[in-house]
Amino acid sequence: MSDLDVLKTLIPINSLAPDNFRELVAKTRIEQFPAEKVLFHQGDNDRDTYYLLAGEALLTTEGSSDARVVAAGSEKARYALAHLKPRQYTGIAQTDVTVARLDSTVLDRLLTFDQATGCEVTEFDETQDTEWMWRMLTDKAFNIFPPANINTMFTRMEQVEAKAGQAIIRQSDPGDYYYIIKSGRAMVTRKSDTGKVSLLTELGETQAFGEDALLSGAPRNATVIMKTDGVLMRLAKKDFDELLKAPVVRTVSYVEAKEMIKTNAGLIDVRLEEEHRANSLENSQNIPLCALRQKAAALDSGIPYIVYCQTGSRSSVAAFLLSQRGFNACVLKGGLDAIPRA
Repeated sequence: MSDLDVLKTLIPINSLAPDNFRELVAKTRIEQFPAEKVLFHQGDNDRDTYYLLAGEALLTTEGSSDARVVAAGSEKARYALAHLKPRQYTGIAQTDVTVARLDSTVLDRLLTFDQATGCEVTEFDETQDTEWMWRMLTDKAFNIFPPANINTMFTRMEQVEAKAGQAIIRQSDPGDYYYIIKSGRAMVTRKSDTGKVSLLTELGETQAFGEDALLSGAPRNATVIMKTDGVLMRLAKKDFDELLKAPVVRTVSYVEAKEMIKTNAGLIDVRLEEEHRANSLENSQNIPLCALRQKAAALDSGIPYIVYCQTGSRSSVAAFLLSQRGFNACVLKGGLDAIPRA
């Protein structure tokens, strides 16, 4: 039996619809390990899910003589090895083994999309290309949203044909839609006070834009122009607020923030450097919102962050961006203006 045939028998992979199964297979790594190789450790809290395809694996618990042997092809092997996190066992290859390793968040998202809300997807026109949806589901930027919300988003989105050179959003206009690129490429530009236009970045398939103005309530801070012909999917502001903003942008009070800081939470001031110098919270790190996309990679993903600005507007955008990049981020409610004064 081939590795692909074995995958089709594994639980809960065997419940996936064909499209979802193909998407999962594309993201699955088939790996071989020699006998005595440690596959994972007790206490690990990673995102990997291991299925045993060939050989035997030993599951042991520290401080206990209890050990379990799992043999490929057995009923036990149809389930992931020590799948509960943090892991309750250390997994060791008792013989040479072959395992399928996959991202548990991808599997869970596809299962949820397929089983819990998959019926709604059939409401799309049968001739409509849904491949972009599967690509989007495996993009970590969208892992922060509840699967049911993502599916509802699909049903509420409007498809828009776009031509090369067409301006989709313009700097200084009010925010009205959130966009995802289904096909094609776009350029993001910004005009300075002197009239100079600078190219900020380029965007491609499954990438999104337009969230800044929707989150902050401020006018658009850049212009997005199509570099090629393409197709966009857009979501109205009210739907964006309900489906994407509400479950992601979490606020904490000043009192709650102080308690979080005591337990090692980081504090980020997303105002401009001049604002930070004039008045800021003690031990806060200054990363202006305009630089956050470039500097986020240098942050410690192992700790939670509280982001703040003057009113909570810029920090809402910052928390959204950080969450998309895998960080645990929340907003200081009301910003500095809401902090009680002695």
